[in-house]
Formats: sequence, C-alpha cells, structure tokens
Amino acid sequence: MRSAELIETIKRSLSQLVGYADELRDLDQALGDGDLGITVSLGAAAVIEELDALPEDVTPSEIARTCAKAFANANPSTLAALVAGGLLAGSKAWANVGDVDVPAAARFVRAAGDNIAQRGKTQLGDKTILDVILPAADALSDATSSAAGLNAATAAAEKAVVDTRALQSRRGRAAWLQERSIGLQDPGATAMWRFLQCWQRATSPQ
Repeated sequence: MRSAELIETIKRSLSQLVGYADELRDLDQALGDGDLGITVSLGAAAVIEELDALPEDVTPSEIARTCAKAFANANPSTLAALVAGGLLAGSKAWANVGDVDVPAAARFVRAAGDNIAQRGKTQLGDKTILDVILPAADALSDATSSAAGLNAATAAAEKAVVDTRALQSRRGRAAWLQERSIGLQDPGATAMWRFLQCWQRATSPQ
C-alpha cells in the first residue's frame, strides 16, 4: 500500500469508526468517564483534516506522525496520549518504508503496542486496548497475505474483547471499579476492534 492509498484507507476507516461513537460512549460510561465516543469523533475529524493537507510525496512514516499529532491535539485525554505515542512509535518502524506490506504493518502494530504497554505501565490481561493490539500484531506477523492478515487480526481482536469481559480491569479509571468491572466490556479494546473492522470494509473490493 503506497502513501496515497494509505491516506485514503485511513480516512475511510475513520469516517466509519465515528459511527460507533455511541457504543463507545456507553461502554465508557460503564467503566470510565464516558468521553471515548467524543475522543474518537474529534480525533477522527482532526486526523482526516490533516491528512487532506499532506503533499503528494509524503511517506508512510510521515503519515503516521501526522495522525499521531492530530489525534493528540484534538483530545486532552489519557487514551489519546497513549494512542498518539503508539502511532509515533509505529512511525519509527516505517522509517525506510515506501510501500506498506503485511510485515511492515505487523512491525507498526507491534511497536505501537509495546510503546503503549511501556507508557501505560500495562500488560496483557489488564483489560485494556493492549489486549487487542498485541494479538492483532501476532496475527499480522503470521499472515501470508494482506487479506488473510487483516481477517486474522480482526478475529483476534474480537476474541480478545470477548475474553477480557470476564477479567477485572487493572488500569485507568476502570480499575477503580475493582470487582465490579468483571463482566463489562473494555471500551478501548472495543475501539481498536471496531477500527480493524472499519479497515476491513475500507479495503474490501467494492
């Protein structure tokens, strides 16, 4: 995927993701402060606006950095800062990439996940967005084609969202609920899963 296609795919995916804003708001009201729907909507709009202003010769790494800056500037939330940091870390994995293939995508997602784990002081099983990101990275790493990789990553994300419902939240505002968080679906993990679904639709043949 060259830069022009990457930009258009990001834009189409984010345009669809905002359709899940109400779902994310409701999930976040149960486990957090209820602002995730707004965070996603404002961030998506800001990213799309900045991508429209990029020059034709922009690189994938520069595209990722632009997304990170726009998303962070649109939102003062902790999740926005973590996502932006993850995108910046991923951009470094694309330092010499001109055409984003499956291995490059896997490196990006892995770098983003590792950065979020470090900055958020979280690990698998803490019931956060990380529980979706790392399995998605593993699925991409094992894939032999972009379609297979995306299908596997999305399936892994859905499984993680479902499986972690039974866990207790251990990071962020959700951790304040302690045992009461068991049985509830993590909003950050859900947002990442929905984004992968949107990416699937954006890249599927019309």
